[in-house]
Amino acid sequence: MSVHLFREVEKLKKMILKLSAMVEDNLHNAMSSITKQDVKLAHKVIQTDTQINNDEIDVEEECLKILALHQPVAGDLRFIVAVLKINSDLERIGDLAVNIGERTVALFSEKTIELPFDFTEMSEITYSMLRMSLDALVTLDGKLARSVRNLDSKVDDINRQMYDQVKIKISENPKNVNLMINLLSISRYLERIADHATNIAEDVIYMIEGRIIRHAKEELERS
Repeated sequence: MSVHLFREVEKLKKMILKLSAMVEDNLHNAMSSITKQDVKLAHKVIQTDTQINNDEIDVEEECLKILALHQPVAGDLRFIVAVLKINSDLERIGDLAVNIGERTVALFSEKTIELPFDFTEMSEITYSMLRMSLDALVTLDGKLARSVRNLDSKVDDINRQMYDQVKIKISENPKNVNLMINLLSISRYLERIADHATNIAEDVIYMIEGRIIRHAKEELERS
């Protein structure tokens, strides 16, 4: 690796880690806004998204610049490709955090509500998946990245259970249909965030091993 390429790669690492920290923090605030019914915190999540979008564009442009000017190969090329994909997933997680914030505003702007569902378990697992995938990125830990994939099915199961519970609640009291739809949407957002965290973990494995495992079911058995 040339000195110039080394410097550019190190700069890119700092940029993607900065974006990762911002997205992680915004997701934490979004989930807290729901559990605490904190509309002010939800507005903070929504406002922060502009900076996340700007940083996502900066990372993409830096990746493309490195590809054009230095034509990296082997491990350096895998790193750039993986960062491009991780960058996109981080931006989508940021968007979904905003969606959760918007639901908080819609639900709790006028008054607090006794929620029929507890999002704590689902939120904690989803947030842990993101943290683990980003830790795997920092430490290049393939084992940790695989453990993220193994958690995804738990979030899927909770989302399905939430769907079943919402149907029951609507049938019991149709007047609560708007509330139930909002809560189901939050569950769906968390499930999608877990999917994006899984994508990041898979891209970390690609970065380390040069193997695309997205459709390799047997990889789920490895740890």
